[in-house]
Amino acid sequence: MLIFFLSFCIALYLIFQVLILIANRRLFSQKILGKDLAGISVIIAAKNEASNLQTLISSLEELDYPENCYEIIIIDDESNDNSFELCSKLIEGKKNFKIYTAVNKKFPAKRGALAFGIERSSFENIMITDADCMPQEGWLSAFASMFNMGYDFLIGIAPFKEAKNFINKISRFENFLTSLLTTTAAHLGLAYSSAARNFGFKKSAFEKISGYSNTLDTLSGDDDLLLREAVKNNLRIGVVTEKDSFVYSQTKDNLKDYLNQRSRHIKTSLYYLPKQKAMLGLCHGVNLIMLFSPLLAVINPIFVTPFFIKLFFDTLSSSLIQNKFEYKFKLFEMMYLQIFYEFLLLINFLNALFHKDVWR
Repeated sequence: MLIFFLSFCIALYLIFQVLILIANRRLFSQKILGKDLAGISVIIAAKNEASNLQTLISSLEELDYPENCYEIIIIDDESNDNSFELCSKLIEGKKNFKIYTAVNKKFPAKRGALAFGIERSSFENIMITDADCMPQEGWLSAFASMFNMGYDFLIGIAPFKEAKNFINKISRFENFLTSLLTTTAAHLGLAYSSAARNFGFKKSAFEKISGYSNTLDTLSGDDDLLLREAVKNNLRIGVVTEKDSFVYSQTKDNLKDYLNQRSRHIKTSLYYLPKQKAMLGLCHGVNLIMLFSPLLAVINPIFVTPFFIKLFFDTLSSSLIQNKFEYKFKLFEMMYLQIFYEFLLLINFLNALFHKDVWR
């Protein structure tokens, strides 16, 4: 019976691997012909982001998009530093840049600041990013083309920049695997998550699902829970994979901040739709069973087989796909980081159960 169960897990695991490879091959082979234009409002919530604003605004100034077709709306969310004053100075004279201070927010934390900005936006298409991000020059052009194809919600790719520390390496690899799952799920019609750093939707679709009103289950999750409502309402969700539409950012630089960030994300997953939780539970459950299969070697040495199958195919699939997400891990790194990733899933899940969300 145990051999049959492990064989079943191996079969499911291999099916997952095939689906991931096929889905991402198709997504990254989709071509956007020409550069369609669409009016786009970029909304950015900023709280104590004075150290990041110069880089953010410099990146936004490099966007390859007509000035009259987009606007940048930065919402200062009760910062304790000089974010508002610095931002006001940096955007002085830039006619399509605006900054507001969030007052009388309808919702708590970040979603309140975002809603404040969306209410003041001029265009039908909304793009969300964070104040510590660096969008590429073709960001708006790629999303405009996809919006014009009739998508209501769009998920973008948001890699982390490389730095010389171990937390950065773990964060980048975790982000890579998470991106693989989110793009695959979206392609299969089971979208459940999006990086808030690179996320877009039509204002009409946002209003159709009552904005953030139904996403108040937890302080975080303004992106994932909004996507949950989009799935519930059968809205059309797409993935933008053009390389010059990526949005880059830095990772946390210490273990505490990394664990807090991951726990907030995992806590949000507790409020996903049942079918989303079932898919993730099955996927991660099978991976964890295969990871810990060597513990059964005391019964029969053959039970180490699932572990080595997982190690081999995880490394193989990662090496085949990683460059599409702008990552370059060495073979040995991929082997041990796969194991780290599964252990950290357990740690982050436990941390999420007891962690209290705070909007910085």
